[in-house]
Amino acid sequence: MKKFNSLIALTLLLSLLFVGCQQQDDENAALQDAPDQILVALESQGFNVIDQPPIPYNDGFLVEGDIYLSNDQILNRNKKNGKGISISEKQYSTNNLVTTNGNRTITVFAREGGGLGFDTATSEAIDLAIERYNTENLEITFERVSSQRNADIVISRLNFFLELFGILGFAGFPTDNGDPFDEISLTGRLASIGISTEGIASIVAHELGHCIGFRHTDYFDRSISCGGDPVDEGAGDIGANLIPGTPADATLEAASWMLSCFDGSDRPFNEDDLTALDFLY
Repeated sequence: MKKFNSLIALTLLLSLLFVGCQQQDDENAALQDAPDQILVALESQGFNVIDQPPIPYNDGFLVEGDIYLSNDQILNRNKKNGKGISISEKQYSTNNLVTTNGNRTITVFAREGGGLGFDTATSEAIDLAIERYNTENLEITFERVSSQRNADIVISRLNFFLELFGILGFAGFPTDNGDPFDEISLTGRLASIGISTEGIASIVAHELGHCIGFRHTDYFDRSISCGGDPVDEGAGDIGANLIPGTPADATLEAASWMLSCFDGSDRPFNEDDLTALDFLY
């Protein structure tokens, strides 16, 4: 989630090891693809469209590097949770969460092998990410399934164009109906550049966190994990609600699994992450 640069070679982008939610320099090309009404609407909700330009994707845009928002979410919803929010450095959740009714299994599909599938290391990392959640005995359980048909979340290969923008993974937030976001796009190149299985699992767990309603731990100041100038992502209509019991600050040393930027290391849930997960689910 640094700044964009569509002209830098993919190998150089990956060598920076800011993976999962990152961007590079040269915003202008992306800005040209975003209509003024999209930019104005995102700005009114508190999103930074200069340092993190929105990228067109399907019927919406990628915002802040790894967050997908549909055109409906951007244009047609109440913007009451926009700028002017209180900046308090704690864990955050979205307004919409996954409805569990006490116990809910969320099925996950990811294709293995071939041009559209993931290599063995990434496939094992997906299993490890799922295991990390399931070990915590939450009201949600993730289950990997062998068929894409009716899967709640499909993990698919990120297209090469988006990799050139430095985006190695993205997801969206829960629906108004209480369902998890149904797609994670993930590059298949992480293992080939030396990211460990545990590191890839941390990226997958991060995107699963978005799907069930977690904002970035340092959303109010992305420089904590990304470096550079302080950037506040903004609450937007999706919300950035403080999670009780989480600490009064966010630090790179604490290595939350939901920090904006990632250095390629293993980031299992820390104690504050577990507090946040237990509170929501």
